[in-house]
Amino acid sequence: MSNEEKNVWEKYDEKGVKKVFDFSDGYKEFISKCKTERECVKETIKIAEANGFRNIEDVIKNGEKLKVYDKIYANNKDKSIALFIIGKNRFEDGLKILGAHIDSPRLDIKQNPLYEDTEQVLLDTHYYGGIKKYQWVTLPLAIHGVVVKKDGTIIDVVIGEDDNDPVVGVTDLLVHLAQNQLEKKANKVIEGEELNVLVGSMPLKGKEKNKVKANILKILKEKYNFEEEDFISAELEVVPAGKARDYGIDRSMVMGYGHDDRVCSYASLMSIIDIEKPDKTCVCILVDKEEIGSVGATGMHSRFFENTVAEVMDKVEGYSEIKLRRCLNNSKMLSSDVSAAFDPNFPSVMEKKNAAYLGKGMVFNKYTGARGKYNCNDANAEYMAEVRNIMDKHDVTIQTAELGKVDQGGGGTIAYILAQYNMEVIDCGVPVLNMHAPWEIASKVDIYETMRGYYAFLLEA
Repeated sequence: MSNEEKNVWEKYDEKGVKKVFDFSDGYKEFISKCKTERECVKETIKIAEANGFRNIEDVIKNGEKLKVYDKIYANNKDKSIALFIIGKNRFEDGLKILGAHIDSPRLDIKQNPLYEDTEQVLLDTHYYGGIKKYQWVTLPLAIHGVVVKKDGTIIDVVIGEDDNDPVVGVTDLLVHLAQNQLEKKANKVIEGEELNVLVGSMPLKGKEKNKVKANILKILKEKYNFEEEDFISAELEVVPAGKARDYGIDRSMVMGYGHDDRVCSYASLMSIIDIEKPDKTCVCILVDKEEIGSVGATGMHSRFFENTVAEVMDKVEGYSEIKLRRCLNNSKMLSSDVSAAFDPNFPSVMEKKNAAYLGKGMVFNKYTGARGKYNCNDANAEYMAEVRNIMDKHDVTIQTAELGKVDQGGGGTIAYILAQYNMEVIDCGVPVLNMHAPWEIASKVDIYETMRGYYAFLLEA
């Protein structure tokens, strides 16, 4: 689709526009409260259980069998999750899968982070995922995560989101003294070791050394009941403080933290929630660690998905290794991930005929990767034709895109990992401006159209 194609807003009447806005209101609420993968899983479980999904662990524990149209979910260490609606067809016929990721670029607090310097107390961080480090200074930031004590007690921490909360942040050099700094390349203006979060400057009376640090530790003990040594077993993430908001005078867009890839995660979740009586078993999997290579026990490279399919199969029709292999081989997937939207401020990095645009609908990326399609999943033309037909049948407006000009760079998704099972996979999702910045921008109508596209896929594929 070229940028001359009709804007999606134009196909919706007043009632349709209201549906678009109402859906975005739900999405804004979701990403405002879900700024970590743990928070996403917790909220997903809440939504799923309210819509009739049960925990597969309870099914296994009770020795139950699953029936056609049963709804279940599997929680992987509170950081990734898979939802299933059992279809009437055999598992060997394959699954219909929506797969997205719920981790986003951020600053992670180190295991030994707290220190005092010139009566200011800071937290050391290690940035997570691909970021422009200079974008993270002078912003109001919040701290989200968990602290796990040696006895196994889990303490939820959120600092900086309530209107009565303080915020924290990373300072920057004043422009009056920044002559040398301003001569550096953008990737060196702020170094990774300079992303230290300022959290306090008030001394604790009666202490002789590290008086400000002592005061911060006193506050953390009183409010959250953890000690300095408990940072060792903590997962604390520094993220932009504040809620997602309408963006633009016409309120046509959403500004929020973590559109990549929680916008596709939410659209996928809402799509499977609405599916009733499917032919093939439908799956929505929301995973962690995509931004750092999909590694670890909660990333897509783990065996969680494969193991969970095996467990579900066992509870429906009995497990066998060959049936599992046939099931995965015959499955079809939409890798639900965002794409870069064309930015008229920076046109030189895009090739206009093959770029995604705000307001032009759901984006399909036949391939991703970088510089010669390296590390990409390249979907079959036959599969591309099939999904085109599905979208046409359901009046879903789509566009196709690459992630910038051939030699400019690129990116990847979880698509290639699922393709290793020999299943059909293609990337598709919402076009986003400011991708990987603290505040990203997406069009409400693209978000809604993408949800409709995911729903159509689960119905028809």
